[in-house]
Amino acid sequence: MLKFLFQGDSITDVGRNRESNTSYGEGYPNLFAADYLKNKKGQFEFVNRGISGNRVVDLYARIKCDFINLEPDYLSILIGVNDVWHEIGGHNGVSAEKFETVYSMLIEEIKEALPNIKIFILEPFVLKGPATAENWDYFYPEVLKRAASSKRIAEKYNLAFVPLQNKFDEVAADGDVLYWTPDGVHPTAAGHQLIKEALSEAVEKS
Repeated sequence: MLKFLFQGDSITDVGRNRESNTSYGEGYPNLFAADYLKNKKGQFEFVNRGISGNRVVDLYARIKCDFINLEPDYLSILIGVNDVWHEIGGHNGVSAEKFETVYSMLIEEIKEALPNIKIFILEPFVLKGPATAENWDYFYPEVLKRAASSKRIAEKYNLAFVPLQNKFDEVAADGDVLYWTPDGVHPTAAGHQLIKEALSEAVEKS
């Protein structure tokens, strides 16, 4: 049986039960897992280790217990928005340069320990909503920097890159941002379905 690990921050966490390995939260990991569990019975098991508030440095801090020790065959990572957001709220963000350095270290060490793993790098994204509008001139370009770093890392290590910013920009082009995210960061059910579809497409291509 193949193991698929979801990693990231609150967008991946989405209220999962930390005491249960079969709790996938209420977001895209749950939608993705449900689809595969229905259509590929007995072929996959899923684990969600997303933790709300995490930055890339937090992922790196738990690389052993929540990545390598789990020995996944597939790994998806969605990280980057908190590296920006935490700088606004508490001056505890992660610079664009450090983000790319630590992310690269994370990938290198995972690949060294698990040479056959398939990794999917999801693009961090942001929309102009209630939580982001006040600092939009900082928020948006800084998230784009982390998105660009994520894409470079995917290209550098020959990993699948899953673009998300353009997808959210396109669906919110009619001005109804709140349909896709209530605050500009966290997706609604429709927003999570958008992420799930993008990830599914990338996995099927692999």
